[in-house]
Amino acid sequence: MATRHVYLVRHGAADPFGELTDVGQRQSELVGRRLAGLPVDVVWHSPLPRAARCARIVGGHLPEAAVREAPELIDHVPHVPDEVPRDRAPFFDGYGAEEAAEAERRSGALTARFARPAETETHEVLITHAYPVAWLVRHALGAPPERWLGLNCGNAAITAIEYRDGTAPTVLMYNDMGHLPADLRWTGFAAGTRP
Repeated sequence: MATRHVYLVRHGAADPFGELTDVGQRQSELVGRRLAGLPVDVVWHSPLPRAARCARIVGGHLPEAAVREAPELIDHVPHVPDEVPRDRAPFFDGYGAEEAAEAERRSGALTARFARPAETETHEVLITHAYPVAWLVRHALGAPPERWLGLNCGNAAITAIEYRDGTAPTVLMYNDMGHLPADLRWTGFAAGTRP
């Protein structure tokens, strides 16, 4: 039975203009080194510059892997709840029916392309953003759509999911930052005490 191995990576830390910072470039190098021991077939990336640059850096450590853009990996809000929790109301301010429909369309395209078994054994790296990672993890766990809101992802963290025919997806690891030294971990999160 063929297994689709998907390694989700949130791009390295970026500046307000969407370009990788020096920290983000270092994080990307370390992700590439971490994944270099795997038989990666392809590195897919979001069209946004921070993800594209991260993918090129990671791909430099994976000479057998193609590096390609996938529009489904674009940064987007994956789901707008019918009833927005009070603590999330400012985040969803301005989201109406049209935006909710677009979120549903984009999320459907994302899961249709990547959250399924493959015909042959594949190892794919997806360089994307925090929200698509949260959506794909929520989907793999079969959690309600609004649960993507509680899944946060650090820059350059790795999440691994396996897809096989006839069985539910397997989340092998989530938000793994073991390849990053302490000073490069937890970027992309709000300030706070972290392990």
